[in-house]
Amino acid sequence: MLKDYPEHLERLQKTLNQVAEEPPSVSTKFEIVTWMLQGQLEEFFREARAEWEAAKASKDESAVARAKDKERLMSQAGWKHVWIGDEALWSYFQPT
Repeated sequence: MLKDYPEHLERLQKTLNQVAEEPPSVSTKFEIVTWMLQGQLEEFFREARAEWEAAKASKDESAVARAKDKERLMSQAGWKHVWIGDEALWSYFQPT
């Protein structure tokens, strides 16, 4: 979903790396990462919403359309059911 937003992917990767480096058990790590990802994705949505509001104020129709699309995408990315059951995410926290 975020392939067109590499800076957002980088921020998410930093979040994952922080948790992966911590010593708690895998189940605890997964809980922590769930909370951290949820918070980061909510932040992305808030940022996108602010961009949309700024674009509306500018009255630039193309900027409004781009910002609205981004806001919609960030909203969808934040839906926990989209990523909570992701096998790759769970595997990321399995001991090697």
